[in-house]
This record gives sequence, C-alpha cells and structure tokens, in this order.
Amino acid sequence: MATKDPTTGKVPAQAGAGEQQEYRIRITLTSRNVKSLEKVCADLIQKAKDEEIRVKGPVRMPTKVLRITTRKTPCGEGSKTWDRFQMRIHKRVVDLHSKSEIVKQITSISIEPGVDVEVTVADS
Repeated sequence: MATKDPTTGKVPAQAGAGEQQEYRIRITLTSRNVKSLEKVCADLIQKAKDEEIRVKGPVRMPTKVLRITTRKTPCGEGSKTWDRFQMRIHKRVVDLHSKSEIVKQITSISIEPGVDVEVTVADS
C-alpha cells in the first residue's frame, strides 16, 4: 500500500511502472469562417471523447475585428464617400488532458481549409 506524501497529499508514482506522463494539451483554432471552425472543433472533441480523454472546451474567445476605412475616389475630387472594410477572426480554445501519443491520433483529423491549428503542450 503506497503512502501519501504529506506535503502534496498525492501518492508518489512508482519508478518503472511503465506509466507515461499525462500532459495538458491546449489546442488553439483560429479562422475567418465560423462554420468551418465549429466543424473542426466538433470533430476534434468527438474524436477525443471516443478515446475517453478529459476535454475542456471549446472556449470561445472574443472575436477580433480588423477594420480599414478608405476613400472611394482615387483622385480626391467629388463627394467625400468612404468604404469600410472589416475582417473578423474567430478563435476557439480546447484543453485536453492525456498522453502525447493519443493526441497525435486525435489531431490527425481532416482540417478544413482556412482553419489554423496551434498545439501547446505543458506538464500536468
């Protein structure tokens, strides 16, 4: 019977037990298209739940709106009319708690074009 460490309150891991370390993996998805972003996010979470991995998310981060206002006329004459252009960048964050080999299997899903994926691994 293993005893708990009095400082941390946890049972120390056995050396050579063959257990791999569990990592906290943060997957950040960004896109200009909400539908494709939500589809990739749903596929990722579904595959993670099939592997019985603890999942937190998707956390919807605030949308960045990039705006450019410019004059319509190239020469500066005429009425002062303006064009307003904007690009919205949507972002989702998904946290997984698992071993690194399983995450490689999960992230092998087909990713829609225009969706950027960033994976950050930290010790749990």
